[in-house]
Amino acid sequence: MTNFVFSTSLEQPIDEAIDTLKATLMRHHLGIVSDINVAAIVKNKLDQEMAAYRILGACNPKMAKSMIDDIPQAGALLPCTIVARDADAKTVFDFMDPVVVLGIANNEVMNAVAADAKQRLEAVVADLEATK
Repeated sequence: MTNFVFSTSLEQPIDEAIDTLKATLMRHHLGIVSDINVAAIVKNKLDQEMAAYRILGACNPKMAKSMIDDIPQAGALLPCTIVARDADAKTVFDFMDPVVVLGIANNEVMNAVAADAKQRLEAVVADLEATK
């Protein structure tokens, strides 16, 4: 496993699993602000099939604004990325570790936001795992 993500899975089809994820994120004051369907893009642009693979951008606007207010370039590191992918009849979620990724800025405000975001995302993972 890589050091910049933590993962969990649900035994649900990807669309249903993403709905479960969205509801769980909302309980932790996070939402999905972007949804990139990589498999559809690959099919459209390359005419090749691949397993379902979506890149979701999770965000808390208050947290994002505090970082951007401190460092306008911080938006280049936002939002927190969650990959949803089909693997062996289940949906795997790979969560970007915000402490690792935002830590590259070496900024006190961003480090505090990253720690808060990681705590929330880990709580999301725990809630998802409790539904198994």
